[in-house]
Amino acid sequence: MNIFAIGDLHLSFDPRIEKPMDIFGARWAHHAVRVEQYWRETICEEDMVILPGDLSWGLRQEEAMADLTWIHRLPGKKVLIKGNHDLWWTTPTKLNRLFDDMVFLQNKCYLYGDVAICGSRGWTCPGSDGFSDHDEKIYQRELLRLSLSLEDAKRQGAKTVIAALHFPPTNDKQQRSGFTDLLATHQVKTCVYGHLHGKEGFKNGIQGCLDGVEYRLVSLDYLEGKPVRINQMAE
Repeated sequence: MNIFAIGDLHLSFDPRIEKPMDIFGARWAHHAVRVEQYWRETICEEDMVILPGDLSWGLRQEEAMADLTWIHRLPGKKVLIKGNHDLWWTTPTKLNRLFDDMVFLQNKCYLYGDVAICGSRGWTCPGSDGFSDHDEKIYQRELLRLSLSLEDAKRQGAKTVIAALHFPPTNDKQQRSGFTDLLATHQVKTCVYGHLHGKEGFKNGIQGCLDGVEYRLVSLDYLEGKPVRINQMAE
């Protein structure tokens, strides 16, 4: 089994949704076509793909269904995390009834063999410019959700834990946060995240090892549309 990750698909196959992504630069031109090509070339049915948020521009579930169906038809097991633009996301209970090869993750882990996938949407971290009382409330809620997911992995006896967040786990100064503390405490091997776009945005994301955890930015434009294999960082 290989484990891959790619975030920020930003799909909009429903004709009611007009969100052309190529206005953000060449890396977004025909991005869904390129993702599907690379996906089918490298990923098979036995593999897993982690999708950490911003999956569909749909505002409601019915507007996101064309995008979710597109993901469903690709090879492999998919584990999905909510992003800040995933306004269609309802409840994991409802969403997990849609497809047998897609897991919508929230508050729990997904155990695949002896590997647990944990995650949370995450949020802007303290120390970021303009961090407000409102941000603090959401930040604390997302810390709780990540903690619940990690505790579930511990209860299930996972030997290896991979975490997925949509937001980066640090502020733009790459300082430690409640997220990095939780990941280190639970001995997470690898954490993937998205949300950051463009050359200037990429610079704000932590990469490499911190407190024993390997951090990897996997937003679509950073990866140039190619899902990245992360097994080697978790083994």
